[in-house]
Amino acid sequence: MRHYVIAGVLVIVLAVATYAGLMAVHLMPAQASAQAVTIDNLWNLELAVISFLFALIMVPLLYSLFVFRRRKDEKGEGEHIEGNTTLEITWTVVPLILVLVFAYLGTYTLGEVLAVDPNAMEVDVIARQWAWQFDYPQGFSSKELHLLVNHQVVLNMKSLDVLHDFYVPQFRIKQDILPGEITTYRITPTMIGDFTAECAQLCGTGHTYMTATVIVQSQSDYDAWIKAQEAAAAAAAQTPLGRGQQLVAQNGCTGCHSVDGSSTGIAPTWKGLYQSQVKLNNGTAVTADAAYLTESIVSPSAKIVAGFQDNVMPKTFGTALTQSQISDIVTYIESLK
Repeated sequence: MRHYVIAGVLVIVLAVATYAGLMAVHLMPAQASAQAVTIDNLWNLELAVISFLFALIMVPLLYSLFVFRRRKDEKGEGEHIEGNTTLEITWTVVPLILVLVFAYLGTYTLGEVLAVDPNAMEVDVIARQWAWQFDYPQGFSSKELHLLVNHQVVLNMKSLDVLHDFYVPQFRIKQDILPGEITTYRITPTMIGDFTAECAQLCGTGHTYMTATVIVQSQSDYDAWIKAQEAAAAAAAQTPLGRGQQLVAQNGCTGCHSVDGSSTGIAPTWKGLYQSQVKLNNGTAVTADAAYLTESIVSPSAKIVAGFQDNVMPKTFGTALTQSQISDIVTYIESLK
């Protein structure tokens, strides 16, 4: 009995120490949504059970190795044990009960995460290689996702090419985005600040760069941003240059092409491109005039810039955009001196 008492105390001590150690290293980022609290409660309970099971395995193992090891003067065989029916039933029934309990808790947590707020606002999300686009019901698009604190939002998400995955670590929830299908993502932000949305599915060459800023704001700041975006969209729609800039933002072009001369490593920068001499991967050079820019949008494989790969830019813009829209984009590129 003495060995059982000692081992039991050691199990408790190691379990508590293991759990405290795991909590101290902050395995999870800050909680920034109502759903994160529910998810973390289940996560912390799982850590507690994992810590206990770890101690329940390690303590008897190490205790037996040390206390019941063969001494130098011992020559005989150890006690031969055929089995223990009670023990075998116990370690079958108890884990089964734990599995059922966690199945219930997991289902309950999922229900809490998916709880519908009838007053939730909606934002449409378009994922493409390799950029995010957020379309607001007020009629404008943004590369940033602005959310209202303590107010649920429903993201209606679709992919224009391959499988993507929307993930903000502080929100905890991830959601796949499937080509040809709309998936929804519900979240209630509870912390004002800036966060980063990532694509959590390997989606091609520019996967690393497929991020977007998520800004959670107070009611007054959010309303001011909405009004500013509406005014900017209305003004931009009056000129070809403004319309081109809007189209570039809406189609995620700057996810691959920079407009400030920096290199993304995926596609050439647009700054200073117009009327410059562009070296191609076949050893020739071409002048980047309006015809070249138009061709590069409609048939991106026709001429590949030296140092870059083919089949990176989607080949759908020639049909997805009208001739007028392509002309507006070319006008915007021409302005980037």
